[in-house]
Amino acid sequence: MIDLDITLLIQLVNFLIVLVGLNALLIRPIREIIKQRQDKMLGLLGDAEQFVEASDSKIKNYENALAEARKAAVAEREKVKEAALAQEADIVAKATADAQASIAASREKVATDVAKAMDSLKGQVGALAEQTMAKVLG
Repeated sequence: MIDLDITLLIQLVNFLIVLVGLNALLIRPIREIIKQRQDKMLGLLGDAEQFVEASDSKIKNYENALAEARKAAVAEREKVKEAALAQEADIVAKATADAQASIAASREKVATDVAKAMDSLKGQVGALAEQTMAKVLG
């Protein structure tokens, strides 16, 4: 059976001294280290979240800038394409006008050459007719 005598009181005092000593030497410093580590982890987690938010905003800004650049490039390409089409139309119109003028000049030259040949032949018709008649008659 358990005897309740003075040794129980001594053991209880001994236990309390060890408990206070361990609390002062081990438990309190370990709790402090754990609290510091927890605070540091929370700070690092907050920093990581801020970094993720900053990187997300930078990615969004980059994507927006890229989209704007693409829009500007498309607009510039369309502008250049329209200018090229207008230039092509001008070149085609000028070439057509030049071709029409050349054709008209050629037709005019052919018409004058035909007229000159006709005039030359008209002058020679009488002489050729007399020669032909002279050969036929005799």
